[in-house]
Amino acid sequence: MSYKNFPMVPRVIFGRGSFNQLSDILTPKRLSINAPFIFLVDDVFKSNSWLTSRIPLSYDDKIIYISAAEEPKTDQIDMLVEEIILNSKERPSGIIGIGGGTLLDIAKAVSIMLTNEGNAEEYQGWDLVKNEAIYHVGIPTISGTGAEVSRTTVLTGPERKLGINSDFTPFDQVVLDSELTKDVPKDQWFYTGMDCYIHCVESLQGTYLNAFSESYGNMALELCKEIFLGNELTNTQAQEKLMMASWHGGMSIVYSQVGVAHAMSYGLSYLLGTKHGIGNCIVFDHLEEFYPEGVKLFKEMKTKHDISLPKGLCTDLTDKELDIMIDVALSLVPLWENALGKNWKKTITRKKLKSLYQKM
Repeated sequence: MSYKNFPMVPRVIFGRGSFNQLSDILTPKRLSINAPFIFLVDDVFKSNSWLTSRIPLSYDDKIIYISAAEEPKTDQIDMLVEEIILNSKERPSGIIGIGGGTLLDIAKAVSIMLTNEGNAEEYQGWDLVKNEAIYHVGIPTISGTGAEVSRTTVLTGPERKLGINSDFTPFDQVVLDSELTKDVPKDQWFYTGMDCYIHCVESLQGTYLNAFSESYGNMALELCKEIFLGNELTNTQAQEKLMMASWHGGMSIVYSQVGVAHAMSYGLSYLLGTKHGIGNCIVFDHLEEFYPEGVKLFKEMKTKHDISLPKGLCTDLTDKELDIMIDVALSLVPLWENALGKNWKKTITRKKLKSLYQKM
């Protein structure tokens, strides 16, 4: 039997205020004064000098502000790579992503495409990347997606929504400073936190489960329960614990997989542009049949935090549009296999998926 030999993030710094050490981290990695560091920053921070004034710029370093309003797209990556190449005297010393899952995925994809020929869409899939990415750093400003630790970068391409899954995808360095998450709006905090919770449920109940995934998944799940159903935490404690839950939830799926909610939310995202966190919540709300205990707890969390999910997303869709979503969902074979085993096609038919989508 052969076992997967997965890479992990080799360096991580954790602690409130650790963002201030960014200059110390980057300085030894600078290749030359003509090889800039490129900071890809969520544009919600554009007018937030509390964060932006602390970004250590020197020489030709640049900040590129990027909207996270939509999920990252392959052509967006291609345009960014072109912009960086055209405006840099030499290949950059590194790419630093500062933001939520969208910005972290964009940073990972850009760092790969700076050293690999062609377009980003050509690398959607498993282990298609040939050359090592340039040095890249992830700095999450919201917790839950696990993008800071995963070996994928999820992109919507012309044909499908699928990640660049590769050993070259994970960050070389991650900075976990929970203070950066202090201004996250409540609904976004919930949706992204639930992304982490759903990772855990899907990993822990999957057929790919093993002791490695289980130990991380259980830890993240307990943290999620403490954060979203407990009462005793200060804001600082909750922020730190959710950052750890995100990390452990991401680690849990490194060696296993996600399941039904993720497969179906990819369909919503591809057709309707639904953001990943809220998309997972909308789908998971209807999955009692697959995850009875997980969905019951999810509904308790939703009630406790007074969250109401959008309804009727699929009410007016044509059969053709529903078919597009179903095709995207069905293409994610490893997710279905993890959720339901090798014979998943006996349970998951087009008719079944259509009836589930029509409830959303």
